[in-house]
Amino acid sequence: MNKKNRACPIYKDIGGQAVMEGVMMQSPQDESQAIAVRKPDGRILVTCKHREPLSKKHPWMGKPFIRGCVNMVTMLKMGMSTLDEATQMLGITDEEPSRFEIWLSKKLGASIDKVVMAVAMVLAVALSMFLFVMIPSAVATALGKFISSRLLLNLISGCVRIAILIGYMVAIGFVPDIKRVFQYHGAEHKTVYCNEADQPLTPENARKFSRLHPRCGTAFLFLVMFISILIGSVIDQLLFLLFGVAKLSFVGRILRSICILPLVAGVSYEVLKGLAHAGNSLIVRILRWPGLMLQYLTTREPDDEMLEVAIASMKAAKAGYAHYGENLDPGVYVYQAGENA
Repeated sequence: MNKKNRACPIYKDIGGQAVMEGVMMQSPQDESQAIAVRKPDGRILVTCKHREPLSKKHPWMGKPFIRGCVNMVTMLKMGMSTLDEATQMLGITDEEPSRFEIWLSKKLGASIDKVVMAVAMVLAVALSMFLFVMIPSAVATALGKFISSRLLLNLISGCVRIAILIGYMVAIGFVPDIKRVFQYHGAEHKTVYCNEADQPLTPENARKFSRLHPRCGTAFLFLVMFISILIGSVIDQLLFLLFGVAKLSFVGRILRSICILPLVAGVSYEVLKGLAHAGNSLIVRILRWPGLMLQYLTTREPDDEMLEVAIASMKAAKAGYAHYGENLDPGVYVYQAGENA
């Protein structure tokens, strides 16, 4: 990490997500979630809503290791809904639904928007399973005919996952719209750093910070890949010692990967959270380094207009649901649901 980002006198767990032409920020302290997007006419539209964490309703969901698994599921759902809401704010989802969408909506008794979101989530999970579970499992199963070491097979499988992840990130980075999302991702990180350093939220102040942040979801993905190697190796060894299973079949590897996913997510979350709050010792910087380097693929340097959008989202999230519409910066407007202007 850059030395100029090491001193953060006031730490606040406000984080977010880049969306199409905008940024979402979420404040756990204020239990608020804000989305800001820039319309083609240059206006910044902001919306904010109250988001009560599940751990408040169900305290057991906030326990260590359990909260990581819960967070993974909620972030997937929230991420899809945030993207949908951002596109609605931009007014780019006004096209007529297809006949299939209308038919599916009638059969399921749900709105077309919810049907489309559900289908998108299913397709996203299916693609992830194919890329990061089935392909690595197939490679490990094929090499298992020649390699007897369970640790080595899990290491190879993990390296295949990481290679697929890097290849995927590089490939989508060539898509123009995704490049802009990656720029907004960088704007989000710079704004989060600026807030953590307790500096006035201005593009000039935010611009000087790094676009790489240790609490980024990209770093979490890398930790999931790495920790799955360790946990998978331990489970394979236990299966051998307890049940005499020397090698897992292709289906067995897939089932094992799915079964340990909650544990992997729980451990990865605790490690990520611990590293984010662990200061900047040499060991901590070494452990953070791979996840930070991976962010060079998912972030780009933003321009000042993008920083303005991220700052508007941050200010709304910090103000909270009850007050986000008060004292808005010039050029920032409260989004009214259904507006097409």
